Amino acid sequence: MSITKILFATKFSELNLDAIKSLLDLKQAGMEEIILTHIIPRDEVAFVPFGGYLKDEEERLREEARIRFEDWQDDIGKAGVGVKVFIEVGDPAPEIMKIAEAEEVDLIVSGITERTDLEKLWVGSHTLELLRRSTSIPVLVSKYMVSCDINGECVRRRNEHPFHRPLFAADWSPPSEHALQFIIALQGAVRKVDVAHVIALKASSDHDHPEWKQVEAESRDRLNYYCDLLRQAGIEAEPHLAAGHTASEILRLSGELSSTMTILGTTGKDRVHAFFLGSLSQHIAETSDVPTLLIP
Repeated sequence: MSITKILFATKFSELNLDAIKSLLDLKQAGMEEIILTHIIPRDEVAFVPFGGYLKDEEERLREEARIRFEDWQDDIGKAGVGVKVFIEVGDPAPEIMKIAEAEEVDLIVSGITERTDLEKLWVGSHTLELLRRSTSIPVLVSKYMVSCDINGECVRRRNEHPFHRPLFAADWSPPSEHALQFIIALQGAVRKVDVAHVIALKASSDHDHPEWKQVEAESRDRLNYYCDLLRQAGIEAEPHLAAGHTASEILRLSGELSSTMTILGTTGKDRVHAFFLGSLSQHIAETSDVPTLLIP
């Protein structure tokens, strides 16, 4: 497995080019091409009363996108990475997935690059729909610029090297196994992986109960096994066992370990049903201030 081709979906913002540059560490993992994609929402050029299809408006929006992408292509090309551009009209999530599948990309990157004070969540409706639809291609929710409160002062922090020290939240499911293999494919871009597992609150209510001791021992063994596999691939790894509310513990560990990204395997339930109700994957993607990589 290798990470040779990624798709970067954008609606354009001030920090998009910086967010793309933060992905160039993937060159060390074999990345050869970035596919820049902009989908013009159909309702921006759709039929209007007595006006018909806004063909001139479509051409204007296409030209604006083309000019912006040309500027980005120069910067990316200087880094020795190939670039391909798609500018289409339609519903964003389905169009992005159609391009991603046709181009056989290894990773889709989407999401806002900076959250304002008015935006409480990192995941908009288009990215959420993309997460629901992408049942075979990993999706990275990009979060480049973070504004946070430190001792009463607003501090802006950049996630410039998201792959350097990811937190891998493992749950031993098949998608978690897929995530492990994906991380191994990132060898070269990753410096260290913190492998974490959270024992659910209901299983941790009595630490002296024999069942708890068995769950704890099995969890530590599995954590050590995952870490051994990563070390064998040449990636430094450290295990972390926690107990309590899963999402809260993942967010806590991410902050304490200065993680640059959170990686989770996502089950079919996560991606279809639970995304409407609020799954672990959705919660971490929406609220964590570091990029979130979701792997089916």
